[in-house]
Amino acid sequence: MSTNRRRALIALGAAVVLFAGVWLVVAVIVPLVRDAECTGIEFHSQVQAQPSPTERGERPPLGGTGGIAGGLRAALRGDGPAVYCDDFADPFVLRVGDSYYAYSTNTEDYRIPVLTSSGLFGTARRTDALAELPGWSSPGKVWAPAVLQRPEGFVLYYATPDNAPERECLSVATADRPTGPFVDGSTGPLVCPAGGGAIDPSPFVDAEGRTYLLWKSYGETDGIVARELAPDGLSFVGEPQVLLEADQAWEGGLVEAPSMVAHEGRYYLFYSANDWATAAYGVGYAVCDSPLGPCARPSEGPWLASTDKAQGPGGQEVFTDDQGRLWMVLHAWVGGKVGYPAGARNLFVVPLDFVNGVPTAG
Repeated sequence: MSTNRRRALIALGAAVVLFAGVWLVVAVIVPLVRDAECTGIEFHSQVQAQPSPTERGERPPLGGTGGIAGGLRAALRGDGPAVYCDDFADPFVLRVGDSYYAYSTNTEDYRIPVLTSSGLFGTARRTDALAELPGWSSPGKVWAPAVLQRPEGFVLYYATPDNAPERECLSVATADRPTGPFVDGSTGPLVCPAGGGAIDPSPFVDAEGRTYLLWKSYGETDGIVARELAPDGLSFVGEPQVLLEADQAWEGGLVEAPSMVAHEGRYYLFYSANDWATAAYGVGYAVCDSPLGPCARPSEGPWLASTDKAQGPGGQEVFTDDQGRLWMVLHAWVGGKVGYPAGARNLFVVPLDFVNGVPTAG
């Protein structure tokens, strides 16, 4: 072997070692250090199932948990529900094939953040899903987005301020791709109740393919409301129906963040209640006869509540993985840092199951 060839091989080997070192630091060590506050956290509902790891399946690859780097981080950190140890409030997850997209309430940098995981480093990447707000709205309070896939593309629902008068209302935007850019060409809100407002939209599709939109209404009606959508998801058919109002002590006079899932002919309505910026915030559920009600709570107290390590769980949504298994995505404060600016509403994913008709998580 010539001297030049030997030198070239040595240089190549050094470059490979250097690259591997950089990859290890950027893709594994730095995220592990950053996410240390979210490790060791568990969520458990009132009733707990004990599925085997095979039955439960692998956690969906959200927030940088997929790929070689994500697998290595998980092996070093241990399995847990944390998928993005950073502020990602009011999350919603959309699965398209074997890809997952997570959306959240606005941040300083994004109107509607969408979180994806891709590339060699396998770390989470946020981009802005919404091109711009409609003229009737203003930035700063763009909350709780949710996305519905239709044959024509993707429909985004979100809460945003109405300038006249100032209140939160629901709007709708469309895009060809789940990452956007979504375009909102509306001249006014999709939903804005007289004398109040609306937040926390959540679409639901039943077994027959009929679609519904659930949301939290406040003002003359204060509670969870549902209404059937037209097939394209851009308008309504029928009249809105009130599904739930706050009537339990733990709810603190407030219910919000609805999310519905069907199981064995029954409709389960999950919701958040109490003050979102406190450890009293939690998740409850009701059982409904249809997507339009009536609904009834089967028990007193929160279904999912604060723990020593995670406080104020809520903003939950339900989704299925590519094997048809149910998961719940939610946010929570960690380490006793409840409320802004000290804390952040971190992103978690927990398996969802049913035991004798009772939902279980954890």
